[in-house]
Amino acid sequence: MTIAISILSIYAFIFLGFMAKRMLKEEMNEKGMILMSIYFLQPMLSFWGLSTKPIELELLQAPFWYLLISFICVLLSSAIAYLFFKDDIKEKSIVTICVVLGNTGNLGIPLGMALFGEASIIYMSMINITNVFVVYTLGVYFYSRGNFSIKQSLLNIIKLPVIWFASLALIMNVCDIQLHPAMKTPLQMGAYCTMVIQLVIFGMYLYNIKLRSINYKLLLHVSLIKFIMTPLIAGWILYGILDLEPMLATLIFIELIVPLAVTNVNLAALYECKPLDVTVLVFFTSLVFIPFFIFVSNLLQHFRIVSLI
Repeated sequence: MTIAISILSIYAFIFLGFMAKRMLKEEMNEKGMILMSIYFLQPMLSFWGLSTKPIELELLQAPFWYLLISFICVLLSSAIAYLFFKDDIKEKSIVTICVVLGNTGNLGIPLGMALFGEASIIYMSMINITNVFVVYTLGVYFYSRGNFSIKQSLLNIIKLPVIWFASLALIMNVCDIQLHPAMKTPLQMGAYCTMVIQLVIFGMYLYNIKLRSINYKLLLHVSLIKFIMTPLIAGWILYGILDLEPMLATLIFIELIVPLAVTNVNLAALYECKPLDVTVLVFFTSLVFIPFFIFVSNLLQHFRIVSLI
């Protein structure tokens, strides 16, 4: 129940964006808010997230296995996209990448804390750091491919300031270069502002969705990949092949099955890669995730794979 309440509390900002768009219509401009978020606020979020805690080398196995399994899922998703969506490059790009751009921060970290307490924070934070680089490299590339060439899509990666701020923060973290205390509060304010704005933007796009225009073929394939293929692959590798500590394996597993992040909508809108279709995917996976996660957690406990608190 605590998990469900935590998730629903976060989604209150989505409802706020939905109602704002409904009441103010064209006075609320989604594209302007997206540009503000991606080019100004999200660099602050990435810099703040990478500078709050020191990175310990012995903890790198968590992001390493997360990244490896994510790449495997991308390869399999790419094959599925080629077989079923080869005539539409935008849908092909969405199917290939969106399932690995999960909500590892706003949702993944609270879930880890709810299940394993504060011991989970460092591992989930490391995975979330890794996900930042996945989003703004592979994510930018594939969402760009809907409208741009391979060369331009690669250039789009280096054009975004997020990747540069994240890299700078990572270097400063490794070199143990500390920010002046007076700078931390403004960064934290910008980071929290980014999270809220992303949820509000998502709500605004939800208002524009019409049931008759939902791309059910895209929704079906992404849902099958997200809730069947990815958990099976992750479970097989983490619990069947690797000899990891049960808590660590479960934390990685959780981050791999969280619903699609709202960032998918931002990137899809920025590069005009069917943002309304992507909004439906984010909303549906978020809606299904609560009962799905309860089922998975009960399954893990039933087979005594891990004991959850």
